[in-house]
Amino acid sequence: MTLTIIGAGAMAVAMAHGLKDKYELEFVARDISKLEELKEEFSATLYPLEDFDIRGKNIILAVKPYALETVSTKIKGEALTLYSVLAGTTLESLKESISAKSYIRVMPNVSAKFQASTSVITGDIEKKEEAMEIFSSIGDSFWVDSQKELDIATAIAGSGPALLTLVAEAMMDGLVKEGMKRVDAIAVTNSLFKGFAPLIASNHPAIIKDSVMSPAGTTAAAYGVLEEGAVRSSFIKAVGEAFKITQR
Repeated sequence: MTLTIIGAGAMAVAMAHGLKDKYELEFVARDISKLEELKEEFSATLYPLEDFDIRGKNIILAVKPYALETVSTKIKGEALTLYSVLAGTTLESLKESISAKSYIRVMPNVSAKFQASTSVITGDIEKKEEAMEIFSSIGDSFWVDSQKELDIATAIAGSGPALLTLVAEAMMDGLVKEGMKRVDAIAVTNSLFKGFAPLIASNHPAIIKDSVMSPAGTTAAAYGVLEEGAVRSSFIKAVGEAFKITQR
């Protein structure tokens, strides 16, 4: 299958890295200089956006949500399937803007570059199997039954890497504050995140916490400070605020 990616930003490029070994790729973009950069990275066919014919193509729309209107005026024809990764852009809006036989919304993240994305998917049920196959090529994929569920999941599936960088950077800064060299603080924290992935995949968070926390120990002391700072509550609220943005 050939996948045609409209867009040349970070998300488009991350997905392309994850997809390139399994699919033939085409890139479509307004910025010719961006297309030239992509030529250096991928063995892909490149097209300017102006008057691009999407007829019979499987399109991955990976532009900024505000650019949907502009893109819709530049292309022509009817796509086979439109896969949109535009946050907060409904299937109804996509149908009004771009002609396709089928429509799918996907919320992946930039870990797609390493085939480690978390992608939440919804849309036309007859394309579920194909969508799951495509986006499982860039990591874990999850089908949900409503656009509301996808919008809720955006805070974690899409924005999650940015939220985790806040945690990682704070941990690094904490180590440096107490006297560790920055290079060592980065290495130790990076190793923590690498080791945590299989741990959280096989255990409930509370079980992990209870197994580490000894009475009056270092973990209990650190955990208490985080609870005083309402870190748990702040993360819960952050998910809610991200969801609100998708509903605007």
